[in-house]
Amino acid sequence: MSLPQQLRDESDFDQLPDNIPVTATIADIEEKKGFIVYYRFVIEVKTKGNSKYLIYRRYRQFFALHQNLELKYSAEAQLGYYTCQLPTLPGKVFMGNKKEIAESRIPELNNYMKRLLCLPTWVLLDDLIRMFFYQTELDSQQVPRALRRLRPPTRKVKTVKPKTDLLSAPRAEAVFDFSGSGRLELSLKAGDVIFLLRRVNADWLEGTVRDKTGIFPESFVNIIKPLPEGDTDEEGGASKSGNRAQSSYSCLRCYLLQPEGIDTRDICVEEDLSIQPSYKDLLSQMRGVFQVEDIALNYRDPEGDLIRILDDEDVALMVQESKQTGSKVKRPVNQFPWELLVTHAKDLTVYNTEY
Repeated sequence: MSLPQQLRDESDFDQLPDNIPVTATIADIEEKKGFIVYYRFVIEVKTKGNSKYLIYRRYRQFFALHQNLELKYSAEAQLGYYTCQLPTLPGKVFMGNKKEIAESRIPELNNYMKRLLCLPTWVLLDDLIRMFFYQTELDSQQVPRALRRLRPPTRKVKTVKPKTDLLSAPRAEAVFDFSGSGRLELSLKAGDVIFLLRRVNADWLEGTVRDKTGIFPESFVNIIKPLPEGDTDEEGGASKSGNRAQSSYSCLRCYLLQPEGIDTRDICVEEDLSIQPSYKDLLSQMRGVFQVEDIALNYRDPEGDLIRILDDEDVALMVQESKQTGSKVKRPVNQFPWELLVTHAKDLTVYNTEY
């Protein structure tokens, strides 16, 4: 393996463990439709011991890493710490096409990682860097797509798609028109034949129609040929692969509380159940789901009282409390253990103010 010159010249480099990362290169970007649409970087990491693996990181994770390293190693760091010259991280961009922004960041982030991994060995041993480049269990379960930046140029070869027996495939016919409101939802017209891929939960299916794939409510279709038993993410069942990690969707139940009644929605996002979304992302998502701007986000505490969410710390508290009480409530395995209750921002009558 060809190591960076700075590392090869260090006499103590040979003493480092084999799992220390020595190079990292962005192989591709992937669009994810989570609580917001974002792009993540697929990074190929090579270690001193000659192993290779892929990790998946968002720009916000690069930014958090850099902030923590600056607190520890910059010239303004606390006394008692070593200091070193950290590489420059490309700054945040607040406007523009997200895909174009992600693409433009690739060479800058590659250069940032190259310079970061050329720092002195005592910096490479820091847990901040080791954990950033560590392949988590979630990383190892991801299925890489094109990895176009690692792929050598080749001439195009015409491929022949295998013929499938459409009559034996699980399928359904749309009985009503359905207009998908989210980026993951599949719009249907009455009479469409949808080829079923799997069951997302008790009420939603995933399927393909007119070369588009997405999720849709089962109540809008008539099942012609059902999915085989086991092709479900319901509690007690298994997905086609038999592994929950292969499911690409997680579902969140949310409610709009208003004087005329409660509007209940299930939204599905490409996020892991363990994620802690930001307050800003949740607020944007709920505004889009219920088509109401002046709203407040809330959750119920263990005593059943409604608690208003005002910032990321409140979101963290909601997620933490749901871990403590979630085991008492039976839910599908791909449903978030916490729920959002949306109210009009000026409506304070929903809160328990008695002491």
